[in-house]
Amino acid sequence: MRLILASTSPRRHELLSLLGVPFDVVAPPFIEQVRPNLPAEEQALEFAEGKAKSCQSSCPDALIVGSDTLIHLGAEVLGKPVDLADAEVMLRRLAGQTHRIVTAVALVGPEPDRCDVRLADVLVTMKPLNEASLAAYLQTGDSLGKAGAYSIQGGGAAFIERIEGDYTAAVGLPLRLVAEMLQERGLSCPIDIDQLYARRPYPNWDRFSA
Repeated sequence: MRLILASTSPRRHELLSLLGVPFDVVAPPFIEQVRPNLPAEEQALEFAEGKAKSCQSSCPDALIVGSDTLIHLGAEVLGKPVDLADAEVMLRRLAGQTHRIVTAVALVGPEPDRCDVRLADVLVTMKPLNEASLAAYLQTGDSLGKAGAYSIQGGGAAFIERIEGDYTAAVGLPLRLVAEMLQERGLSCPIDIDQLYARRPYPNWDRFSA
């Protein structure tokens, strides 16, 4: 069965590669628009499904994976910053607080009407704000294209005190959940998922695992 990743995210590409299942990448034409006052879970599920389904017409014979990650801070939902000024505002608001990362995964096809959608969440506690570190991080540009304006697998890890949950979900694709969903569709991963989680072969994974 042909597997498609409906994402242009290099992080999701890298993570899915760890499962050892061959796949192709297709850029989804779906456009996500974050609505700040709707639950993050609802929007992430909607976006993951929308990305996957938007690739069905071009890949009708494939099993398609769509995913989306959003951040829930209090009652507000945070997506990707529009620019560095927006990134700075987000990081200042997150500093010293605990927020929740929600990552949804959708599997659609090859049957036209079949869609499985599930959610993983991670609690993240940030360190108090350090002005010099914030300024230096913003200059790297790493904030752009990341939900909440930071990357846990990159320089943004320096702002994090601890996480509770699946590290790969915080990065953007919960591998254990994906492996389970693929297995249910008859697509087995050639790797041992428990051994993968024991080895933690991804940047900063060891740093945030007990």
